[in-house]
Amino acid sequence: MSDVWVDASAGASGDMLLGALVGAGVPLAVLQSAVDAVSPEPVGLRVEAVTRAGLAATRVHVEVADSIAHRTWVEVRALLEGAPLEPAVRERARTVFAALAEAEAHVHGTAVDDVAFHEVGALDSLADVVGCSAGLAHLLGDEGRLTVSPIAVGSGRIASAHGSLPVPVPAVTRLLRGVATSAGPGEGELCTPTGAALLANLADDVGPQPAMAVSDIGTGAGALDPGTHANVVRLLVAGTLDAETTATELVLETNVDDLDPRVWPHVLEALLGAGAADAWLTPIVMKKGRPAHTLGVLTRPEHVEAVRAVIWRETSSIGVREHAVTKRALPREEVTVEVAGHPVRVKVSRAGGRVVTAQPEHDDCAAVASATGWPIRHVIDAARVSSRPRVEP
Repeated sequence: MSDVWVDASAGASGDMLLGALVGAGVPLAVLQSAVDAVSPEPVGLRVEAVTRAGLAATRVHVEVADSIAHRTWVEVRALLEGAPLEPAVRERARTVFAALAEAEAHVHGTAVDDVAFHEVGALDSLADVVGCSAGLAHLLGDEGRLTVSPIAVGSGRIASAHGSLPVPVPAVTRLLRGVATSAGPGEGELCTPTGAALLANLADDVGPQPAMAVSDIGTGAGALDPGTHANVVRLLVAGTLDAETTATELVLETNVDDLDPRVWPHVLEALLGAGAADAWLTPIVMKKGRPAHTLGVLTRPEHVEAVRAVIWRETSSIGVREHAVTKRALPREEVTVEVAGHPVRVKVSRAGGRVVTAQPEHDDCAAVASATGWPIRHVIDAARVSSRPRVEP
């Protein structure tokens, strides 16, 4: 989990944000796997180091075959709903496309479900929205906050499929209602509808850079290099993506020698449901040679009361030992792969920028083994092998 600030003082577009995410340390594989999950046709992401007004920047090229498909919001929504995406990624992408559909419907006077996205429905824009959603989910985790600077929108007029339009174009104006904006440097369109929809709908706050210890910086560039200013988006990350995180948690322990052993699976499940990060049993021998178990629970401070209540309610314990511990954890991500046509989630951890573990989800592997008749160990091996192209550059 990291807090993120986006400097959009020179505008924003989907590909600029993709470049900033990669430049800030998000693995390209995180973006590519999400795009692959949604796109009905092959879409490739390629990274290029570029400069804009003397500033080094990262550009992500979205490489697609020529297509004239103009997908409606109904069709895009079906692609998102049917794709094996993480819930946080799907929800972000759905929110952004819904906002785009509403803006287009308002501008053109049509029903939302009848909106044909034109450029926004093309494969490259699908890649922009879904890739940015995956990259931000990777950075922010469950608790990180995204803050965006006032957004530069540009000025003047541009040519479009509907003729000459004022800048900011009507869709951008609609999308950025209530958001601080400015004309920004230079003339022309500085903020695209996709960029506006991403920033306006995924930001937790709009304003100057909050107090933060910056550890990673991404500078993303689009195709245009106007010469009048550095046409880039900057993304500042608080904390570090690829180092161990350190947290203080608590371990609760109790020795139990008079509980029906058939109850223990329920106890462990109840502890995890109460917020425990982990729960375990250790066989021991107590005084007078009595066999027993030590129940151990690892939990964050805010869950201690709930975890302790489960111990009192579900076991025969009348006393619990508690002590604080320092926990170090590697950053992790989850990818979904296919084994014999079935989805399997794989948890991936990194150290020093390298993948050190890729652990398939056991329940998913058991389901595949049951459906196919494969030995579960073969399913696990296949899932590990399939995950490598997704997580290793």
